[in-house]
Amino acid sequence: MINRIRDIRRQKGWTLADLAAACAPPTTAQTIGRLETGTRNLSLKWMERIAAALDVDPQMLVRSEGEQTVAIVAMLDEDGPHALETPREAVQPGDLGTADTRMVMQVSASTGAYRAGDQLWLQQITPEEAHRAINRDVLVPRRAGRFAFGRLVDSEPGRIALLPPEPGRKQLIVEDPAWLAVAQTLVRPL
Repeated sequence: MINRIRDIRRQKGWTLADLAAACAPPTTAQTIGRLETGTRNLSLKWMERIAAALDVDPQMLVRSEGEQTVAIVAMLDEDGPHALETPREAVQPGDLGTADTRMVMQVSASTGAYRAGDQLWLQQITPEEAHRAINRDVLVPRRAGRFAFGRLVDSEPGRIALLPPEPGRKQLIVEDPAWLAVAQTLVRPL
C-alpha cells in the first residue's frame, strides 16, 4: 500500500504543522512527517484521525501499488508555468469529502458563469450548517423532486435565500430545506 497523506495535505495547501494542529487531539508535525514517510506505522486509528482532519474518507489516505495515478506535472503562478521540485500525485476531484455526502451536478446549457459540459462537485451539508456556505453556490432540494441552485445570500432557521446564477432573475426563497450541497470543485472540459 502507498501512503497518500502528503499528496492530499499538499493539494489542500497545508503544512505538516497545519495538519498536526487540525488532528483531534492535536499532534506534532514530526509525527505527521513520520506517518507520511512510513517511518511510523499508519494504524487505523491514525488513518481515522488524519482523514477527519483533512475531511476525506480514511480509505483515501492509501492506495494499492498497482492503482493508476495522475501526476501534477507543473504549477502555474504569476511568473508562468514551472516544474515541481518533487513530483506529486493529483487527488481526483471526487476524492475530496466523504462518499455518502458527495454529489455532482452536470451543466447541460450555459448558465451564468457555468458552461455547457461543466461538472460541479458538491458536498452535502445540513441546514444548520448553512451559515458556513454564505456567498457560495449551493444546490437545494425543493418539493416535487425539483431543485433550486444559486448563491446562498441569507440563512435563517427554516429558510434560506438564493440568487440564481443568471443575471436579472429574482431571489429564491426555500422554506425548510432537507439539505444543501455546496459547490466544491468545478470540472470544465477544454
